[in-house]
Amino acid sequence: MEFSHIPVLFEETMEGLSVKPEGVYVDGTAGGGGHSFGILQRLSDNGRLYCIDQDPSAIETVTKRFENNKNVTVIKGNFGDMEMLLKERNVESVDGILLDIGVSSHQLDTPERGFSFHEDAPLDMRMSMQGATAADLVNNLPVNEIAKILSRYGEEKYAMSIAKGIERARTVSPIETTLQLAEIIKNSVPQKVRRECHPARKSFQALRIAVNGELDRLEQGLQGALNMLNSGGRLAVITFHSLEDRIVKQTFAGWAQGCTCPRDFPVCVCNNKPKVKIVNKKPIEASEHELSVNQRSRSAKLRICEKT
Repeated sequence: MEFSHIPVLFEETMEGLSVKPEGVYVDGTAGGGGHSFGILQRLSDNGRLYCIDQDPSAIETVTKRFENNKNVTVIKGNFGDMEMLLKERNVESVDGILLDIGVSSHQLDTPERGFSFHEDAPLDMRMSMQGATAADLVNNLPVNEIAKILSRYGEEKYAMSIAKGIERARTVSPIETTLQLAEIIKNSVPQKVRRECHPARKSFQALRIAVNGELDRLEQGLQGALNMLNSGGRLAVITFHSLEDRIVKQTFAGWAQGCTCPRDFPVCVCNNKPKVKIVNKKPIEASEHELSVNQRSRSAKLRICEKT
């Protein structure tokens, strides 16, 4: 299946990055290359773009898409390791970085990847296609640990009930497919919850985050991005759910903070200076037009900061 992904908040992101024609830029989550293409359109022959992704399908796609463009370097890896990946290629600083966090349309629409609860497929959910799968987690983790994952990463109200349902089911036979797990989840929550929305949505989100270590990688990637940015360079981050957005918002706010001394101190002794200025105080969200053509943009939030 060809890797396809409609770039969310495309124009807003390009404007936010304020691309310099001769600058050096990083798309830390290249996917199908939609945002990367937008950056490239704004670069001169002397500009440079580094496309990073951990998904083998994405790497194959952007390598083919940009194979004739000498301005592009494609790197297989996780954006959490961005600083290391760039310095291995003798890149010491950049002018802008984009991170589009979460699962891509291609990953959702490829049943065999196991991200969707709408199609029956092996219970996988690995973005990099390496390491433990979601099936490994639900079949081997203690019930309390499963409940903790569902509660923390999915904000699932019925986390313990679902975890116990998983425990009962796996004693009969291993949980191996997406629909098998979705049915267990549905049978573990009250009838009213089943009518409101698909009861497996939060649990699948939580397992995906746990399988891929997404929140830890986000924190690492944000710090790596700050370290790599030149003064005046911009970091644009698109998130799709509250846990990610909260991390980005709080991280940006911490970076933008100046003196942290108690108010009754006569002079500053911490010498803390703001590291960034926040470009948009409130997150940028999809327009009505974008929502009409791409429903997956409905929960997208874009935050931008500029290194001081």
